[in-house]
Amino acid sequence: MTPAAPFAYASRKVQVLALHLCAREAAAEAACTRALAHRPDDAWALATRSHLRAGRGDRSGAIADARRLVATHPRPAAAAWFNLGFLLEAEGRLAEAEDALRAALALDARLDRAWYGLGLVLIGLGRADEAVAALEQNTRLQPLSPYGWYQLAKLHARRQAPLQAIEIIRRLKGFEPRVAAQLERETGLMS
Repeated sequence: MTPAAPFAYASRKVQVLALHLCAREAAAEAACTRALAHRPDDAWALATRSHLRAGRGDRSGAIADARRLVATHPRPAAAAWFNLGFLLEAEGRLAEAEDALRAALALDARLDRAWYGLGLVLIGLGRADEAVAALEQNTRLQPLSPYGWYQLAKLHARRQAPLQAIEIIRRLKGFEPRVAAQLERETGLMS
């Protein structure tokens, strides 16, 4: 590596960030591609290009970059696995998404959004008991976020467990009354 190489790499990163901040995503993606030509397995460039591709609707390209990121780094961050799982879930590739989300949780069991994503995937796979457990873990880690509570209440209502759903609606009224009202409308349950 030449003495100028670290500076060139840093300037590429700054360029990508500046282009992204100026809403020039196509140019930012092209800059990531140029950076990857110099460092094909660079974690930052792969993660950034994956994000940019997902933002413009190229999920297959985003998934390819995310897969390459987790495959080429011996211990990728839990967030890299989460991002892959998120993209796979959005594509309806639920079994693959479950594997990616479980890999994220194996690296960081406190990653609340991975528990939430896993809950959604398990709902999609028809594994309600496991989905309840995942969503309950999400709500333990993120008790003031309505998303896990909302999904958990809907799941309880579908599973003919109205008392649990009503308990969640009551809880939500304390900090997210609009979400509680939405759940009451959607489930027909009143707290």
